[in-house]
Parts: sequence; structure tokens; C-alpha cells
Amino acid sequence: MSKVSVVITVLNEAEHLPRLLESLAIQTRQPDEVIICDGGSTDQTPEVLATWQASGRLPLSVLLRPGNISQGRNAAIAKTTGEIIAVTDAGVRLSPQWLEELTAPFADERVHAVAGFFVPDPQSVFETAMGATVLPELREIKAARFLPSSRSVAFRKTVWAAVGGYPEWLDYCEDLIFDLRIYKKYGPFVFAPDALVHFRPRSSLRDFFIQYYRYARGDGKADLWRMRHAIRYLTYLVAVPAIGLAGATAHPAWLAFYLLAIPGMFWPGWRRLCRVGKELSTAHKLQAALWVPIIRITGDVAKMIGYPVGVWWRLKHRANIPDWREI
Repeated sequence: MSKVSVVITVLNEAEHLPRLLESLAIQTRQPDEVIICDGGSTDQTPEVLATWQASGRLPLSVLLRPGNISQGRNAAIAKTTGEIIAVTDAGVRLSPQWLEELTAPFADERVHAVAGFFVPDPQSVFETAMGATVLPELREIKAARFLPSSRSVAFRKTVWAAVGGYPEWLDYCEDLIFDLRIYKKYGPFVFAPDALVHFRPRSSLRDFFIQYYRYARGDGKADLWRMRHAIRYLTYLVAVPAIGLAGATAHPAWLAFYLLAIPGMFWPGWRRLCRVGKELSTAHKLQAALWVPIIRITGDVAKMIGYPVGVWWRLKHRANIPDWREI
């Protein structure tokens, strides 16, 4: 089996790092090396890393590289000595078979990149609703078109070099651009659904709003998903007001469209909640169900604000932005 290097970027993750490193230390397939790039933490992250280095439980090296996550990942990958690079994030917990499942397909030399999967790891009713609203279930994934999060992905180091690494000009959605470049050059990722990481959803509406604002701003910077964003603006700024106006001034029957549209918008979250929230009490199930539309609308508003900010940034910097669609 080829040598496997695990790459992680961190920034002020002292609270979450021990859980990740513990889950990495008990992998059924141990990494040959672990490179962690610290983006300039000001909390106890350096001390946590030093303690783990001293313990010898992982073949751990630490790199200090202030900058965005793309710069950190590229710097860490450049330092690796393995042929296979597995990437994850600090805010997750790995299943014991994660690395084994993620790297097994590389026994076939024709495999260039492998997509793992992630599932919500909620610790409150709100987080349960959050996971159900924003995270797809395995049954919803179309493997041939799936583009993985860099919470759970692996690729050959030669692939990383061939597509130019992670885009250092982009601060969010960087893993999606990286995926799209791999997809264009090498075709679909091999899907490894059992290469699971457990990801804790955002624990407050404020944090969620910021997260989705940044995601949409990244879409605008990278010129992604024009049609999706256009549909969202048309829905909230044109269709919803127009139907309400028609119901108020023309005929109340127009308001029936709301009764048809609302279940369509919120049903995926409610459907997932029926499964992921099975252990909740009846009162907590109702509470979570009420959170679903609030979370969905909050995310849509954050995207509608963030996207034009990213577009404006792209227009101002277009002379210095590479065409990521060109391989």
C-alpha cells in the first residue's frame, strides 16, 4: 500500500483538536504521517499540538503558516512525503475506519481521487434541526456527481499538483473549486460512503448566518451557481411578494400558492428530521420542526446578502483572478 499522509488545517481549535486527534490515533489504518498546518492560532492550539507531538501516539508534524485555508492546505501538502493525501478538518470526529475506507480504492492505480462522506453530530435540539435542514443524507447522494467536502477526501499528490492545488485566491468554497478541477481533469471521484466523519453543525443562528454568508460570498467570488442564486432572488423578491399582492388585491385564492410552496421549501428538512430526530422527545421533535423553516430562511437571506458582495469583489479583482475552469 502506498504511503498515506493526513493533512489538517487549524486555527484556534484547542477545544476540538483532542477529539479529532484521538479519533485519528485509533484508526484501523494508521497514517504514515500527519501534517497539521496552524494558521496562526492565538488560543491553546499550539500547546495541544505540542502535547500530542510529545506523546508519540501519532507521527505528527506541525507547520505554522498564517493565511487562508487554501494556503494552509497547500503548504501542508507540499511538506508531505506520501503518495496519497487524505484531508480532513479540525471540527470533526473520524469514524475508526475512516482512513482505511478512504484510501482502500487507491489499490487500483486508475483511481485518482476518493470522496468520503460526513454525517451530523448534533449536541442539542437546535443542532439536530440544523443538520436535518442543511446536510444531505446518504440516500440523497448521486455518487457519480458527488463533490466532497475537504472534511473527508483523498487524492494522489500528483493530482493535487496537476490541478494547481487549492485556489489560494479564494477564502471560502475553495474545496469545491478544487473538486471541480479534479472532476474536469480526471472524471468522477470514487465514492467511499463508509469513510465517515462526524461533523457538528453550527450551534446558533448567528454562526449559521455567518457561515452561509461566507459560502455565498465565495460563490460570488468564484462565479459559481448563477442560476441557483437567480432563482433564490426571484423566489423571495418577486414571486413571494407578487403572490401576496395578488391575494390581497385580486382574489384570496392566490394565497393557496403559499400552502403549496411552503411544504416544498421545508419538506426535505422535515423528512430528514423524522429519521435523525427519532431519539428526541415529542416536545423536542416539535421544537426542532419549528426550527427547520427558520434555519432555511436564515440561510437563504445570508446567501442573498453574501453573493453580491462576492460578485462585487470579483469585478474589482478580475484582472488578478485566474480562470479556474481552465486546466
